[in-house]
Amino acid sequence: MTAFETRLSEIAALTGEGLAARLCDAVGAGEAARPPRLLAAMRHGALNGGKRLRPFLLIESAGLFGTPQDEALPAALALECIHCYSLIHDDLPAMDDDDLRRGKPTVHKAYDEATAILAGDGLLTLAFDILAGADTHGDAAIRCELIAALSGAAGIGGMVGGQMFDLEAETIAPDPGRIRLLQSMKTGALIRFACEAGAILAGADSAERLRLRRFGELSGAAFQLADDILDVTASGDVMGKRTGKDAGRGKGTLVQSIGLEQARAEADRLAEEAIALLAPYGEKSAMLADCARFIVSRGN
Repeated sequence: MTAFETRLSEIAALTGEGLAARLCDAVGAGEAARPPRLLAAMRHGALNGGKRLRPFLLIESAGLFGTPQDEALPAALALECIHCYSLIHDDLPAMDDDDLRRGKPTVHKAYDEATAILAGDGLLTLAFDILAGADTHGDAAIRCELIAALSGAAGIGGMVGGQMFDLEAETIAPDPGRIRLLQSMKTGALIRFACEAGAILAGADSAERLRLRRFGELSGAAFQLADDILDVTASGDVMGKRTGKDAGRGKGTLVQSIGLEQARAEADRLAEEAIALLAPYGEKSAMLADCARFIVSRGN
C-alpha cells in the first residue's frame, strides 16, 4: 500500500467514525426525538464505505496551511453528509434508478422510497448543523463563510442544478460545452468546495483560496471524466453498481461526444494542470498531487 493509499484509508476511517458518532441515538439540542427507522436509513446511506475522497481533499487542503486534521474534520463530515445525501437521492427511481451502491442495496431498496427521501433530507440538514457548531471553527465568521460556500456548491447553482441538467441530458442532446458545465456543477462543485474549504478554515488570503478553488475545479472535472470512462469500460462487479447506464438512458457524456481516447487524454491533462498549481507548497502538497493522479487512474 502506498503512502497515499494509507492516508486515504486513515481519513476514510476517521470520517466513518465521525459520521457514526453524529448519527447516534442520542437526541441533540433542539431535537424532540430521532425516529429509529429514519436514523437506520441515514446510517445505511452514510456508513456504507466509500473512498471518502471529499473529506480527504478538505483535510489535506487545510493541512497545507497548518490546520490539524482534528480541527478540519467537522467541516469534512459536513461535506460528506451532503455527498451521501446526494447519492441516496441520485439512486431513487425518479433519478438514476439504481439498486446497488458500493455493492450493497441502495437506501430505497433496503428501506423504501419515502424513507430514502427523508434520509437524504436528514443528512442534508445535518451538514449545516455541523458547520454551524462551535467545534467546526472558533470564529463565527469562518463558520458563516463555510456555510455560504457549501450552500452555493450544493444548491441550485451547484450540485442540484447540475443534477437537473443531467436529467435533461436524457432528452436533450447536449454539446460538449453544456456537458462540461453540468459536470462542473453536479460533481465538480463539491470537490471544488472541499479544496477551497481547507483554505477558508485556515483563514488563508484570497489568492490562496483562489488557487485551491482552481485545483478543486480541475480535479472535479478530471474525476467526472474518469467516472464516465469507467461507466463505459468497467464491470458492475468492480464498480459495485450498475454500469453502462448513461448509454442505456440515451444520456450524452463527454466520452460519447469526444471519444474514449480523447476523454482519457483530457482527464490526464486536467490532473497535470491541477498538480502544477500545487508547486508553491512543495512537499506539503504531495498527498494532494497523488490524489489528483489517483482520480484519473482509479479502477472504481
